[in-house]
Amino acid sequence: MLFRLLRRPDTIRRVYFHSSAAFWAPRKVVHKFKLADIGEGITECEIIKWYVLEDTRSVAPSATIQAFDPLCEVQSDKASVEITSPYDGVVKELLVQEGEVAKVGAGLCLIEVEEEDTASQEVKTTSPAPVRDEQATNSIPPHVEQLPPSKEESSRRLHPLDPNFMPSGSSANVDSVLALPSVRHYARQNGVDLVHLVPGSGKGGRIEKRDVDAFLTRSSDPQVQTVKAGEDVIVELGRTRYGMWKAMVKVSARSTYEPFTLHNLLPILNAHIPPHYLLSPPKTSSTAVDPLSLFPAPSRPEIPDEHRYKRLTYLPILLKTLSKAMLEWPLFRASITPTTEPSASKPTLTVRPHADINVALSTPTGLYTPTLVQADTHSIYTLASSIQALAHRGRQVPCGLTPADMPRRGGTITVSNVGAIGAGEYASPVLVPGGGVAIVALGRAKWVWDVDGERGEKGGERRLKLGVSWSADHRVVEGAELAAFVECWRGYVEAPERLIAEGV
Repeated sequence: MLFRLLRRPDTIRRVYFHSSAAFWAPRKVVHKFKLADIGEGITECEIIKWYVLEDTRSVAPSATIQAFDPLCEVQSDKASVEITSPYDGVVKELLVQEGEVAKVGAGLCLIEVEEEDTASQEVKTTSPAPVRDEQATNSIPPHVEQLPPSKEESSRRLHPLDPNFMPSGSSANVDSVLALPSVRHYARQNGVDLVHLVPGSGKGGRIEKRDVDAFLTRSSDPQVQTVKAGEDVIVELGRTRYGMWKAMVKVSARSTYEPFTLHNLLPILNAHIPPHYLLSPPKTSSTAVDPLSLFPAPSRPEIPDEHRYKRLTYLPILLKTLSKAMLEWPLFRASITPTTEPSASKPTLTVRPHADINVALSTPTGLYTPTLVQADTHSIYTLASSIQALAHRGRQVPCGLTPADMPRRGGTITVSNVGAIGAGEYASPVLVPGGGVAIVALGRAKWVWDVDGERGEKGGERRLKLGVSWSADHRVVEGAELAAFVECWRGYVEAPERLIAEGV
C-alpha cells in the first residue's frame, strides 16, 4: 500500500527551495587607474614620485587613499603635474615605478574599491521530478522583498560666497597653479603650498621663486604680515578677475525690499532726535529732580544751522545699513588703484578699512557726488545731519561744495535717490569710470497689495515695497557676488533691529 502511494505522482508534496543575493552588500572591485591626457600634444610622462610608497622599493601595506588625494607626480616636456586619486580605496599594486615612462592611456596602478552590489540574482528553483502543466501553473514563485537603500547623510558644501566657507588646501585644484617644475620642487622642499601664492608675480599670474621666498619671509616674521588697523590694503586681481578685467564691462541687478519694520521704527527715531540736530530745539520743562545736581553734563556740540533738520527720512537709515553690509563685503569697500604706468602687468584693488559712500546730488549748477567718508563710524542722526549740510551747500549758486566734501579718491559705492523725484520705482544707473565699483538707485517706497505673501490664500495683505537697481563694474565684481551683497543689505533693511546690538 505504501509503495502504491509513493508511485502516485498526485500525492507527492513538492517542496521548493530558493536562494537570493544579499542586497546592497559591499563588494571589493579592483580598478585600473590609467594615465589621462594631461595636455595637448603630450603622449607620455615620466613618473617622478609616488605618494603611496613607504620607501623607494615597494607599496606601503594597505596604502589607503581618499578621492582627490595626491596619488603621484608626473612630468612631461611641458610641465610637472600632480595627479589625484578618483577613488576611495586601497592601492594594491603599482604598474609603473618611479623613473619609468608611461604612455597616455596606460595603467598606472591598481586600486581596490568597495562598491555596493545592487544586482539581484535570479531565483533558482529545484523540483524532484518533471511536473505536469497543471501543477506548474499552480506553483507560486517565491516573493523576494527588496529593502530600500540606506540614505547616507551627506554634508552640504557651502557656497564660496558664504561667510562660513573655509577653503581647504587639499580641495584646491593644484593643476590650475602656474609654476615651473623647479619652483614646485623648491616650494615642496620648504613646505609651501603653491595654492596660497596664487596669483604669482610672473607673467599671467605665474608663481616665481621670489614669491616663495616672500611667503617664507612673511611666515617667519609675523609683524610683516600684520596689517595695521585703519590702513588701506593693496590686493592683486586673481586669474579669474583678471580675465574679467579684460573681457567684461558691467553687471546689473534689481531687487525689491520690504522696509515695513523700518517704517514702524521711523516715528520712534524721530521722537528722539538729539536736540542739537533740530532746527528748533524743544523747550525743556523743569522737573522735581535735577539730573545735573551731582555733576554737570558735557556741553552739547555746536551744530551750524545748515546741519540741522526737522525729521529723519529713509535715506540716512539706508546708508547706515549699506555701510554695515559693506563691512561684511571687503570687495565693495575696494576701488581700482590708480597707476601712472600704462605698462603695468596687472591692475590692483585698494581695499579700504571703512565704508566711503558717494551720494548723487542734483544742484542748479549740475550733478555732484560728494562723499560720506567712513559712513560706518557715524550714527543715523549724524548721517542725516551730513546729508542736510551737503544739500544746503549744493543748492547755493555758485555751488558751495568744497574739496573736503568731494575728496579726490571718492567713495566705492554711489547712492542715487531717484525716488525723491517723481514716482519711479527702478532705474538703470550708469557707473562712470573712477566712480567706485558699484552704483545703486533707490526708487520710491510704495504701499502695494501683495497677494504672493504668506497671506496670499486669504486675499493678500498691504505691504511696503522699495525698489533698488544696481550696476557694478563687471571687471572686478561677479554677478553672483553682486546678488549676494544685495541680499546681505536686505538683511539689514528688513530687520533694522540688528543695529541695536551693534550700538548704533
